[in-house]
Amino acid sequence: MPALLLEASELKSLLLEQESPGLILVDLGAEERYLGQHIPGAKLVTPALTQAGPPIPGFCPSIEQVTHIMRSIGLTKDSHVVVYDDEGGGWAGRFIWLLDEIGHTNYSYLNGGIHAWASEGYSLESGAARSEQSSIEISFNGQHSVEIKDIIPMLSSGEIQIWDARSPMEYRGESVYAARGGHIPGALNYEWTNAMDRNNSLRLKPLSVIETELASIGITKDKPTITHCQTHHRSGLTYLIAKLLGFTSIKAYPGSWGEWGNHPDTPIN
Repeated sequence: MPALLLEASELKSLLLEQESPGLILVDLGAEERYLGQHIPGAKLVTPALTQAGPPIPGFCPSIEQVTHIMRSIGLTKDSHVVVYDDEGGGWAGRFIWLLDEIGHTNYSYLNGGIHAWASEGYSLESGAARSEQSSIEISFNGQHSVEIKDIIPMLSSGEIQIWDARSPMEYRGESVYAARGGHIPGALNYEWTNAMDRNNSLRLKPLSVIETELASIGITKDKPTITHCQTHHRSGLTYLIAKLLGFTSIKAYPGSWGEWGNHPDTPIN
């Protein structure tokens, strides 16, 4: 199975291989940018389609909506899906979480996304790529997500660690995008952008560096982990990073602060 993290040169090689007919390249970006330039052959999935929408955007879309997405990109049980975006991996990571939720684990992330591809001088194309629809039937397995009712009993037991991917100001309650600000009791804050190298086309920092930075604030891979942000967009990247680092267990809280901070009875620090 191909590596979870692909460099641009490795994706280029895969695209040139005649024996890779099952490769599906997915661009998680705005339609305007996609139509202007994208990696040749990439199929567009606009990020909004991967979220449920109001009142709690971070929730998973309906099974009908996810089925539509997967059929529209031509997904089959044998497909190798390579995802990328133009922002450092948040939307791409969320799409990987969606693939996990339907049990499709043959996927990779293009490190740095379209910026890394372009920085290597590889070609880009414009317009919409052709896509053959599939007729795949999917179902949710519920193994990669948690809800409020799952989290609250675990807060006092020390069974889990919560990775808050929001900004420090959101974490401290200084920037508030819900009825209440603050953080889940015991949550540890490592902002998603800390993992990116802005001087290297938004590629991830070396994984060993990220692991050391996480450990310095108490996030370690040997403990079951739940990650969230405001709408499980930014935490799409932290979910992916935990998988790359080999965390014992990583789950998303898709309701994120958009649910927790608007709930009248959730504990907040």
